[in-house]
Amino acid sequence: MMTDLAAEPDATPPAYHPGANWKLRYFSIFGGQSLSLIGSALTQFVLIWWITDTTGSVAALAMAGVAALAPQALLAPIGGTLADRYSRRMLMIVADLVTALCMAVLMWLFASGGIELWHIYAAMLVRSAAQAFQMPAAAASVAMLVPGSFLLRASGLSQMMMGVVTIAAAPLGALAISVMPIGWALGIDVITAVLGIVPLLIFAVPQQFASADKRASLWREFTEGVGLVWRDTGLRNLYGLVAAVVLLLMPASTLVPLLIKAHFGGAAAQVAMLESVAGIGMILGGAAAAVLVPRRAMRRAIGALIAANLALMATGLVPGHLFWIGVVFWAAACVAMVVGNAPLAAVLQAIVPNQLQGRVFALLNMLMGLGAPIGLAIATPVGEALGVRWLFVGSGLLGALLCFAGLFSRPLMRLDDRMPAPDKE
Repeated sequence: MMTDLAAEPDATPPAYHPGANWKLRYFSIFGGQSLSLIGSALTQFVLIWWITDTTGSVAALAMAGVAALAPQALLAPIGGTLADRYSRRMLMIVADLVTALCMAVLMWLFASGGIELWHIYAAMLVRSAAQAFQMPAAAASVAMLVPGSFLLRASGLSQMMMGVVTIAAAPLGALAISVMPIGWALGIDVITAVLGIVPLLIFAVPQQFASADKRASLWREFTEGVGLVWRDTGLRNLYGLVAAVVLLLMPASTLVPLLIKAHFGGAAAQVAMLESVAGIGMILGGAAAAVLVPRRAMRRAIGALIAANLALMATGLVPGHLFWIGVVFWAAACVAMVVGNAPLAAVLQAIVPNQLQGRVFALLNMLMGLGAPIGLAIATPVGEALGVRWLFVGSGLLGALLCFAGLFSRPLMRLDDRMPAPDKE
């Protein structure tokens, strides 16, 4: 298989249909994993709040951020390779079990009064590591759970669920710790993890395996996925564009509170408002991506990313006394970003052989996971020199120009020709 792909990088896998009852199986698994995701996000809020309330330390919160993100990015190559070598269904089950076990241990520590800060960090590290195995397994499973014509809609539904999580996590977490002890609130994650596992125990998840030597090193197998992306000019350009957008946009999203305080003269209430608007924008963008399925996915994706970057630039250009106009532009940026992101996963699910998708998605997760802190490290001195407002303006303008250039990449645009025709539902 690898030899054929190397000779003809534009080769598309044969059409696959998951069977007559695919909707019941897909939506059951999607619903279970969505509940698990909401529980995890709620727990993350609870743990961050405990650290904030207990320590009041910026350094402690920064350490929590590293613990929650670094293992997921660094272990992505291993997680993606195992997702192609072994049962993806079992990887997702084990990841949810590990999450539930971590929370059970923390519940016991809170109940016994023996909880310490390092316990929280350790739990975050383990949960993040579990995500490194769960995420590529889940993403690579979608192509075997739905017909190719539904992939764009499935990607839109996934983006919409991320918006629901963004909106629901903080208020649900705050509600939980207001009506029960923190230790009990963590039990919600245990319950949702179990609910995520149940459909996976009931339904099979079809999977294609490569005829690879199981004695080969994990790194060698991972580099096969990297090699596929590198040899395929369209995919190589796509990954380069995504990496550039992450480098430019992620620092801006991280520095939104500073923009609100320094430029718009706002406070915590305005920051919370913008976070809520971001979640609503993600839901609307995901819904639009699920309902309005284009025939030329890459063109819409890049066009939406251009719009997102321009809206980000406009947010910085809005005068400081017109905060509400800034909110409108920020909402537009969030909607456009999700509309642009949604087709990208569907493109990979449609044109990459399923037995390589775990590694291909792991490479994407690693680029995005490492790109965010690298971009922030670059943007921080720039923002301090020019001001956070002009960091937004410059990032948005540069991102829009890079995405516009992508419209003139023939290999990138030809990815549309390798996509299955969208359904008519």
